[in-house]
Amino acid sequence: MKRVLILMAAFAAAAMAADIAGTWKATAEGPNGAIERTFVLKVDGTKLTGETTSTMLGKSTITDGKVDGDNLSFGITADFQGTELKLSYKGKVTGTVLHLTSERADGGQSLEWTGKKVQ
Repeated sequence: MKRVLILMAAFAAAAMAADIAGTWKATAEGPNGAIERTFVLKVDGTKLTGETTSTMLGKSTITDGKVDGDNLSFGITADFQGTELKLSYKGKVTGTVLHLTSERADGGQSLEWTGKKVQ
């Protein structure tokens, strides 16, 4: 009986979790104005994969992605004018709104991203 209750609680928590998988269009305010980025997110259990694209940094593959309920985190490695740039992202999905903070691995600038699900 105890096992059944635990399974029911696990299924209920999974059903209440946000639908993170899909395509998201997000913007952040950078030092030179608004920056746009598209995130294509895929979820398999607690693993997050996919890719992200922006006009400034091009396409990057998501690495080390994790999902915990409505929370997500991942990293990318981008090419910025011939220089490798590592960024980490962490945030939360609330309904159809994506909130992320990105930080450079070297401790540089961080950006606050807000996105809407498009698919």
